[in-house]
Amino acid sequence: MTDKPRDADDPIEPDAQPRAGGSPDSGAAPTVVHAPAEAEVQAPTVAPPTDDRRVEQDDPWASAFQRIMGGNLVMALLAILTSLVVGGILIAFTDERVQETSGYFFARPADMLSATWEAVSGAYSALFQGSILNLSRADAGFAQLIKPLTDTLNFATPLIAAGLGVAIAFRVGLFNIGGRGQMLWAAAAAGWVGFSFSLPPVLHVLVAIAVGIVAGAIWGGIAGVLKAYTGAHEVIVTIMLNFVALWFITWMLRTPGLLQNPGSNNPISPRMQETAVLPSLFGPPFSLHWGFVLSVAAVVFCSWLINRSSLGFQFRAVGFNPSAALNAGMNVKRITMLAMVFAGGFMGLAGAQQVTGSVTTGFTSGIDAGIGFDAITVALLGGSTPWGTFFAGLLFGAFKAGGFRMQAAEGVPIDIILVVQSFIVLFIAAPPLVRAMFGLPQPGRKTRRQRRDEATLATMTDRRAAEAQAEPAAQAEQQREQS
Repeated sequence: MTDKPRDADDPIEPDAQPRAGGSPDSGAAPTVVHAPAEAEVQAPTVAPPTDDRRVEQDDPWASAFQRIMGGNLVMALLAILTSLVVGGILIAFTDERVQETSGYFFARPADMLSATWEAVSGAYSALFQGSILNLSRADAGFAQLIKPLTDTLNFATPLIAAGLGVAIAFRVGLFNIGGRGQMLWAAAAAGWVGFSFSLPPVLHVLVAIAVGIVAGAIWGGIAGVLKAYTGAHEVIVTIMLNFVALWFITWMLRTPGLLQNPGSNNPISPRMQETAVLPSLFGPPFSLHWGFVLSVAAVVFCSWLINRSSLGFQFRAVGFNPSAALNAGMNVKRITMLAMVFAGGFMGLAGAQQVTGSVTTGFTSGIDAGIGFDAITVALLGGSTPWGTFFAGLLFGAFKAGGFRMQAAEGVPIDIILVVQSFIVLFIAAPPLVRAMFGLPQPGRKTRRQRRDEATLATMTDRRAAEAQAEPAAQAEQQREQS
């Protein structure tokens, strides 16, 4: 009896043999053994094309290049480069020689181009020599050569500590804009210890700095408590606390018997005792003191706190998703309060460094020197990471140290440095703008070549799949011809 014709889609066992009594050479027709319906044979897996025209689905080099160019480090470097270009344009516009030659630009364009180059190159050369190496004083000795570098580190010392105070709040989803008030209270507390008590040299300065850290932490903790238990927005609270601290300390500096220097009508404190001043690291003529070492230690501690400790894990969890952290059993209110305490503590370290770092006279209500707001820029540029904040603080310290040299040597307005810093923040806050300016791929967007390669690969895969589906039908037809 001959089997009934079967459909082309019916599965066939590849090693199917004729039943007993039948062979290909005998008269009896071979019978094909079919697999049970419930044990259907799956379609063969399609292998990727192996001919020379194949297109690789994943290009490791292109993928690595895209990750590098889309990273925070490259975005920060491009933001700095673009800001320096903008600063160069502003320097050229404010230069008197460039303005003079622009009047006859079409008659002699080379004069204006030469004046522009001299203005920009001279300004940035002065910035380098005022912040890194003073090549013009190389013949005066090694100390004069590297003195600008130590000045940069000195300016960066409070910026690094204050930047950590903003960065750690960022990691918890908070915006600590109250650095000025926290620094003022820390400076007032450290200064009070510095001129009111007589302690041994090393102990005196350490106690003054510790008291300053505690004062800053308490002032930051007030904002944390209001945020955690009343829902008050930390930006509004910290801004208002800045004014409270400013005018309260100003009143204390104007009141005899509190912080005002006896016998003076000016709002200034008494001079710090020598034992409460941070000693110099290398001695004259360098101004760098041991506060820089404290800032480096603060970076190490902050890195351990955020990345290694259980409290740091809770900080990051609350920063990612407070609701999920709450469902996981974390005390979000307590973590919010502690985050602002630590943020205020780092700001307090910066304030204490300001008042204990080689102060020759008493301090005033301007002791913060705008560092509380510059710290926001430092933390943004550093990606809210401890070591990123460290290097961003060094950069802004270089801007501060070199800006004075630019103004003195080239007559460039010091405000140009502030403009450059502002543009850095602008470009850091707008990565798509930087990527568009430099032609970098946007994250998650595939290039035209990637889309074309994927379309080609999909076409080849569909063809292979069609061939694989047609193969069982061809085998069945061959079996029927043999039968």
